[in-house]
Amino acid sequence: MAWNMNMIDRRRFLRGSGWALALPMFGSVWGPMARGAETRENPKRLGCFYFPDGVPMPLPEDPAYKDWSWFPHGGGNEFTFSKCMEPFESLKDDLTVLSGFSHPKSRNVHGHNNADQFLTAAATGGGDKEYENTISLDQEYAKYVGDQTRFASLVMSTDGGTGTARGTHTISFDRNGRPIPAEHRPKQIFDRLFVKNDADSARRLLLSRSALDEMLEDARRLRQSLSTNDRRSLDEYLDSVRQAEVKVEKAKRWLGAPLPSVDGDQLNLELTTEEPREYLQTMFDLIFLAFKTDSTRVATYQIGRENGVGRSDHLARAVGFNLAHQLSHETKNPDGWKNFGTYCRFLNEEYGRFIGKLKATPEPAGSGSMLDNTLLLLGSASSAFHLSRNYPLILAGGKQMGFKHGQYFNHAGENFQGGPWLGEREPWQDEAKGEDLPLSNLYVTMLQRLGVQTDSFADSTGVVESI
Repeated sequence: MAWNMNMIDRRRFLRGSGWALALPMFGSVWGPMARGAETRENPKRLGCFYFPDGVPMPLPEDPAYKDWSWFPHGGGNEFTFSKCMEPFESLKDDLTVLSGFSHPKSRNVHGHNNADQFLTAAATGGGDKEYENTISLDQEYAKYVGDQTRFASLVMSTDGGTGTARGTHTISFDRNGRPIPAEHRPKQIFDRLFVKNDADSARRLLLSRSALDEMLEDARRLRQSLSTNDRRSLDEYLDSVRQAEVKVEKAKRWLGAPLPSVDGDQLNLELTTEEPREYLQTMFDLIFLAFKTDSTRVATYQIGRENGVGRSDHLARAVGFNLAHQLSHETKNPDGWKNFGTYCRFLNEEYGRFIGKLKATPEPAGSGSMLDNTLLLLGSASSAFHLSRNYPLILAGGKQMGFKHGQYFNHAGENFQGGPWLGEREPWQDEAKGEDLPLSNLYVTMLQRLGVQTDSFADSTGVVESI
């Protein structure tokens, strides 16, 4: 049966089931700009990457301090990398390492529960407060640029799905603070981006829009009998439906548009975390291809889940260890800092390879490399011993946006490496000895350089001027 897209009118979606709210982003429905439309020259891209469990931070008097401290030694333009960070040496002029940033609302949260607030700055901590979150940085940018590409954003993680509150498998959250499920199977990601099935996509779209109409009519009747609180909950639900409407309308525009042609023969798309290094390389390569083909300009990848749960903990097997999270708790053992640093070096090697690939790829329209027009943030929402302060952060790329790299923005200072934060008691119980800057200030800076007209994000108090 041929599906006539003119049969899909503006308001159709979901009766009684709920499945269509999780409408897949079909590979044939999203893609490069619709036939006949113009693409923006040198598009500005954003990639955000998260790793769990903090980083090695041995005391200055510890023999491991020189070689295995994650944070560089020195500050400003005068700094040196340890062995842990050596993979970035050739990229030094293309990145900035930052210390002394964190989210004020999360500084009392244990580092096992931090990934969900890394890009949102929301107060997602424990206690009696009902869990809630807010929009993430990537989705804030996707609101601005997402209608220009087939995919508004690409959301990935090693563990896939959403996980649980405070045990998330995704770092992306929509405008209502709902987690956006992450993709984790390389073949499914590749197929979604580059494999086309117009007939199936059209059929799914038609069914989805039909169900939406019926559900909205049911909701209008139901709303009349609800309490004020229940109406508020229903309105939030309907807002999700309206977001899905936008996706379906966009899908209609992209149906029939040609997909980019890419050579996937070099990718092993059947990988799992049992082949950790190749798996990580492939996930980064998929983001590279998505950016290169302008299939999306926004991507997130949560490399691991916190607290040692999930398949992502197996990534440590790439460097001869069994579980990644365990390494962060064995730093008092002989070679403990070295072992933890060796794992972090492995992550840095693969992330550095990804950055280098962007740097080596010129923009089709000229004006520098893909890296010059792509802003990349790598970080964790905890530092030593899962302390929710002094987040380890690396900002790379974006030179065409005015970023000045080749520096270590060392707000924390050398003293943060040791004594005040490390002791016999659990360090997250210690009171602050110094004041971090709000990480949201960096996020405002990033959004502004990406072209978003905004003066604030979450709990920001300003911008970061010197990067």
